[in-house]
Amino acid sequence: MKATVFALALLWAGALCAQTPTAAPPNAAAHLDKLATLLDLTDAQKAQVQAVLEAEHAKIRAAHEQAKASGTKPDWEQMKALHQQIQQETLQKLTPVLSEAQLKKFQTLQELHHEMMH
Repeated sequence: MKATVFALALLWAGALCAQTPTAAPPNAAAHLDKLATLLDLTDAQKAQVQAVLEAEHAKIRAAHEQAKASGTKPDWEQMKALHQQIQQETLQKLTPVLSEAQLKKFQTLQELHHEMMH
């Protein structure tokens, strides 16, 4: 009897674990809303930051697609240098948009994101 109850409990627990939905990746709008809250952006700043970040993502995507289309795989150092260059360009574009405090927070968030991803 105990073995049967134990087996049923294991099956039930397994079924619950199997049905637990995975969290959907956050979409760009939700990410921008969180960033706007963390940086305390005005509506005008939010629109400008969105445009800069979309341009950054487009550059990164284009670089990856170009590398894929060429059939040669860039090495890790090349990709790292490209990402750093694009991040520097993004910071330069955001400098006139954000206050000094907001820019510092943005850089901190960017570093934290980079650490979490690697």
